[in-house]
Amino acid sequence: MMAACGDVQGQEWRHWGGDAGGTRYSPLKQIHRGNVAKLKVAWTYKTGEQSDGTALPFRSTFESTPLMVDGVLYVTTPFANVVALDAETGKELWKFDAGLDRERISGGLYINRGVAYWTDGKQKRLLLGTLGGRLFSIDAATGKADAAFGEQGSVNLRTGIAEKFPNHRVGMTSPPAIYKDLAICGSIVPDGEPKGPAGDVRAYDVRTGKLVWQFHTVPRPGEFGHDTWPGDSWKDRGGTNVWSVMSVDAERGLVFLPLTSPSTDLYGGDRAGAGLFGDSLVALEAATGKRVWHFQTVHHNIWDYDLPAQPNLVTVTRGGKPVAAVAQVTKTGFVFLFDRATGKPLFEIEERPAPKSETPGEYTYPTQPYPVKPPPFTRQSMKPEELTDVTPESRAFCEEIIKDAVFAPLYTPIGMKKTILFPSTNGGANWGGASFDPQTQTLYVNSMEIGFVQQMVKRPEGSVIPYRAQGVRTPNSRFWDPQLRPCQKPPWGFLTAIDLNTGEFKWRSVLGVDDELMAKGLPQTGTMNLGGSIVTAGGLVFIGATNDARFRAFDKDTGKELWVTKLPATAHAVPSTYQGKKTGKQFVVVAAGGGNKYNSTYADSLVAFSLE
Repeated sequence: MMAACGDVQGQEWRHWGGDAGGTRYSPLKQIHRGNVAKLKVAWTYKTGEQSDGTALPFRSTFESTPLMVDGVLYVTTPFANVVALDAETGKELWKFDAGLDRERISGGLYINRGVAYWTDGKQKRLLLGTLGGRLFSIDAATGKADAAFGEQGSVNLRTGIAEKFPNHRVGMTSPPAIYKDLAICGSIVPDGEPKGPAGDVRAYDVRTGKLVWQFHTVPRPGEFGHDTWPGDSWKDRGGTNVWSVMSVDAERGLVFLPLTSPSTDLYGGDRAGAGLFGDSLVALEAATGKRVWHFQTVHHNIWDYDLPAQPNLVTVTRGGKPVAAVAQVTKTGFVFLFDRATGKPLFEIEERPAPKSETPGEYTYPTQPYPVKPPPFTRQSMKPEELTDVTPESRAFCEEIIKDAVFAPLYTPIGMKKTILFPSTNGGANWGGASFDPQTQTLYVNSMEIGFVQQMVKRPEGSVIPYRAQGVRTPNSRFWDPQLRPCQKPPWGFLTAIDLNTGEFKWRSVLGVDDELMAKGLPQTGTMNLGGSIVTAGGLVFIGATNDARFRAFDKDTGKELWVTKLPATAHAVPSTYQGKKTGKQFVVVAAGGGNKYNSTYADSLVAFSLE
């Protein structure tokens, strides 16, 4: 399936990633390089749902990517409610209340990235997963739950994986993948304790809610990969889940899973071995859940370097012929590129020796995989002489942090002394992922340059695990100052264009500004960014994501910033674009909600742009 063929002549946006393969490409070109500077706000819709953590226990982040089908826009709020809007005016048509218990969710954020759409040509359904551990089927026309699905419209996702752990969370923050009449679901499960609900991937019948298949992400006795879990280390192992977005190749009948690290995510002394299918890209038969191939991007992960982004199903050229491929961007800044059907790497991947741990009892895998191409798109180490000097206060704070600290290369285990590692546990790339231009076979990925600083601390006798990682005086254990400015010299954020045929960078642009530093005369620094991009036939890459409340358009061939506008709050989201059925106008829409880990400005605005 080509990027634009999953909807009506590319006029709609029926999938979270634009198409089932997550290319996030649109063939629309009404908005193009020559007129993008004329974009204006067409309408703004306010959900009325946000939280700064005062009136409610947790903060919110508005990460939803709206779908557009048949002239209707479907967007989820941070509380997993679904709103249907007229796609050209923003007028509310209906609203579905998922009934989330806002006092009892865990994980620190109210968050939902969107719904999935299914139709058989007659029935039209939206599939919604929630933090409360429910999978809903909603009639897209009425906004009512489908009573024929599960128990009066929903399925309990805890069933079959969480009976032993009644107090552990199970939920969904990302939409399921749709293959024929199946909704294929990942989950969020705890990763801070060794044992917990399984991170298994499950497929449900879209019409009935019946469980069709279940893939054990931690293989059981007799299953492929079980030998990577010595002894009983596999039993009740938590983590190893898909909390991000999966991709579907309908033609080949494959679903691609970006899996995360086994628990606990920063200590592995109780789980020696590679630990499949942790941190693996896994291709399954979408109809049966049978493994076709896999590749583990991090062996025995003890850095929380899980796969956070939707795999991009792309087409590249090899030997003058097109090859169906899958590209996986990572927190570590690597891009892994494989033949989609076989899993054969399309650029060589070297297994290189990895450092050993000094933590008593910790197990470290002897090698880690490094793709020879493309080069890393994010910083993977730092030298003390690269310490920030953007302000005297920032430098003084960061100088204090690095006293007695070890500056370590990638894949160095967190040590008994303060250990500074790049990237941080947020990447690099995160769930915002990458977009792909089939015209030029170019991948666009945004990244943030931020490290983390932690050390291993011995726990009291009788603790569940003997050592835990502990942060050192910085917010969220990141290597930054109290103003959340990284401790190394800028730039701190990039947008990178990668030619997937050659494995070389086409361009890199600094992404984001620090208004306070700009006012002091410092050049553009780039910023932290969560969210992602889309690319269009109009020659444009649209992206919010940056922690400066800006929405931007770049020339996809040169990386030149062509348009920028200020939003009510940072757009920690992936935008979508579509053509109105009545006016014929192309719209670009993005959720601007702020919050998340990087700022304290909150909003509830869905903002649509078009030409006048």
